[in-house]
Amino acid sequence: MASAWVGNRGTIHDAAGFNPARDAEAIRKAMKGMGTDEKTLIDILTSRSNAQRLMIAGQYRQASGKDLKDALKADLSGHLEDVMVALVTPPAAFDAKQLKKAMKGSGTNEKVLIEILASRNNRQMKEVAQAYYTIHKKSLGDDISSDTSGNFRKALLTLADSRRSESPIVDAHLAKNDAEVLYNAGEKKWGTDEDKFTEVFCFSSLPQLRHTFSEYQKLCGKDIEDSIRSEMSGHFENLLLAIVKCAKNTPAFFAEKLREAMKGAGTDEFTLNRILVSRSEIDLLDIRAEYKRMFGHSLASAIQSDTSGDYRATLLRICGGDD
Repeated sequence: MASAWVGNRGTIHDAAGFNPARDAEAIRKAMKGMGTDEKTLIDILTSRSNAQRLMIAGQYRQASGKDLKDALKADLSGHLEDVMVALVTPPAAFDAKQLKKAMKGSGTNEKVLIEILASRNNRQMKEVAQAYYTIHKKSLGDDISSDTSGNFRKALLTLADSRRSESPIVDAHLAKNDAEVLYNAGEKKWGTDEDKFTEVFCFSSLPQLRHTFSEYQKLCGKDIEDSIRSEMSGHFENLLLAIVKCAKNTPAFFAEKLREAMKGAGTDEFTLNRILVSRSEIDLLDIRAEYKRMFGHSLASAIQSDTSGDYRATLLRICGGDD
């Protein structure tokens, strides 16, 4: 069965003539002794697929008795360490760790919860939930429940449950009906029936949602996003808007997130790492194209001016070229 994390628009693919034992040995040499040969690490880890990197990690453990992740953590630091460790983590486990991090401690990083839960398909989400339980010995649903509240919590739990329809067939009659349900639950009513929004947004397939949104526009002369902004607030509003964006154009959703991560003073490296690594074998080529279309300059040029050193070199290699 093909991996849920590999599409046909990625920047990273299986390397030809792959030899995991040879790569593991080269990595071991690069980290032996006093200094670290970062260039070799970057060359190897950014030009192998995740499946291949995990095989290298297996060979590394066999040859040295050490975990590759631990060795990278001991030898590297800062953002370079974070992105390198991300590269040798299975995608579902990587998402699980990001979600845990977003809910750990006193505050909650709702942006991360929204980004991951709004954009993953059922198979990916099932694998994430499984990995979450394996790593953290707690269910993802339980942590979401204790960390969020209200309509936001309800919608996140529905998404975490992977119950979205994935039928490619669009039901035009249902789209009209759902558009009316949304109109009656929001614009037409004094107060808003949020449950109806959660139902339509979290259970319908993405093609079905696109059709519903265009029926909605016809029905009330307003874009669904404008209605959400005027009817909803807070994290629930942000989650619904993220679902709309993913339904309409997932790569554009991620392009916008990358732009936010690099805009203004300071860079949100965690978001940069998360999106570049998690989309590198799925649709990063499309994200790059959308980035250029939306912001007038390439993703590579933004990374170039916003990061530095070996960290920059790694991200540029994952990005896979300038547009």
